[in-house]
Amino acid sequence: MTTALHPGAGTARPGQAADQPYAYRRRPLEEPDWRRLPGWRDVTAAEWESAQWQRAHCVKNLRQLRALMGDLLDESFYADLERDQAERATMSMLVTPQMLNTMDTSSTEAFHADPVRRYMIPVLTDRRTDWPSHPCSARDSLHEAEMWAVEGLTHRYPTKVLAELLPTCPQYCGHCTRMDLVGNSTPAVAKHRFTAKPPDRLGAMLDYLRRTPGVRDVVVSGGDVANLPWARLESFVGDLLDIDNVRDIRLASKALMGLPQHWLQDEVRAGMERLAAKAHARGAHLAIHTHVNAAQSVTPLVARAARAMLEAGVRDVRNQGVLLRGVNDSPAALLDLSFALLDEAGIMPYYLYMCDMIPYSEHWRLAVWEAQELQHAIMGYLPGFATPRIVCDVPYVGKRWVHQLADYDRERGVSYWTKNYRTGLEVGSGGGARGADPDALTRRYEYYDPIHTLPEAGRAWWRDRAAEEEGAAG
Repeated sequence: MTTALHPGAGTARPGQAADQPYAYRRRPLEEPDWRRLPGWRDVTAAEWESAQWQRAHCVKNLRQLRALMGDLLDESFYADLERDQAERATMSMLVTPQMLNTMDTSSTEAFHADPVRRYMIPVLTDRRTDWPSHPCSARDSLHEAEMWAVEGLTHRYPTKVLAELLPTCPQYCGHCTRMDLVGNSTPAVAKHRFTAKPPDRLGAMLDYLRRTPGVRDVVVSGGDVANLPWARLESFVGDLLDIDNVRDIRLASKALMGLPQHWLQDEVRAGMERLAAKAHARGAHLAIHTHVNAAQSVTPLVARAARAMLEAGVRDVRNQGVLLRGVNDSPAALLDLSFALLDEAGIMPYYLYMCDMIPYSEHWRLAVWEAQELQHAIMGYLPGFATPRIVCDVPYVGKRWVHQLADYDRERGVSYWTKNYRTGLEVGSGGGARGADPDALTRRYEYYDPIHTLPEAGRAWWRDRAAEEEGAAG
């Protein structure tokens, strides 16, 4: 008697790695030797693990990159970078030694192809020449400032707010969704600035939350909270914990990966222990959200910092990456990243955002259908609780899983989305001009795929539309 095999099973053993599209293998973490770079040849381990040294030796311009790299990079790369900084960059250059050290510097070609380099040190030839920006791109693509309840406090969701405490970070990502506010101005973008003094802004945020009992969840961000003096951050979070309706607090810091040395400082660890104990005593939840896009960024120092925060008592350390073409746009890259976070650092893979529609970002952005395929491809390999959700942050809507769209015009690359709540704009509480909106829950909101991913008919439609608008304007 023979037993029929499950269709497609052949004679392989169930789960045999060679038969799977992705083969799991636990990979030990590595801290690359920074002394391979000419400018850091004499840097000691003690210096490397110093947050102060890391901050003092960030690479902020072309001159500093040349001094660090010596003759490892061809002159053509520096010229490419210089043109991008002058013509296209929406973020000023700022890269920590920790992040630079994870990039492949073995040759100019390897450096140019490196995933972390592609989003931290963009060059002009990275960007598209046909549609460098989508016609519907915007500086504040998510309209967060329109939804400020007070300056810097975005009240978009019914029970959640985003508190932007400061406009700086230890490092600047080229694809930053808050490029209109965060960082120094560039030739392409003159940045907006907060008008109120920091103590007044933070005080106004706390006052708003005290009189708004429907808010239970506060994301404390910026910028990056690692750039806020610790005493000021601890005071603000402590005050949040004194507000009865606040039950969840999430501290947003890419620096947990980009500058783990900060989170390993005695002052920070002791302060986090105090805040975690206070949160636990009143039944609130304190977590840290970081931003890692590539597995190579997860090093032993990053793992130490994440574990230090967990040992201090925070409920979770979670990762919110961004889906970027040329960085992590394959199933293997996303699974490698997720397993490195989960297995080696105790960081929970949480969200992967689609890159927002800011200017000059088309070379990074993926179409919704591509994101849907990636979500399908990574299912089943990770535990369900640790499988990152790929989300589209739809303007005037908010985060939606990429399969939640209501309709999709693939030819023109327009997806349509609905929502089940009113933002501060639609209820009139955000100070925006739109005021109360009775149609907010029935309207369909649009999101746009990169034009170069469309079929020729769709690309032609956008070209014709652009020509018509140019003619009308001229």
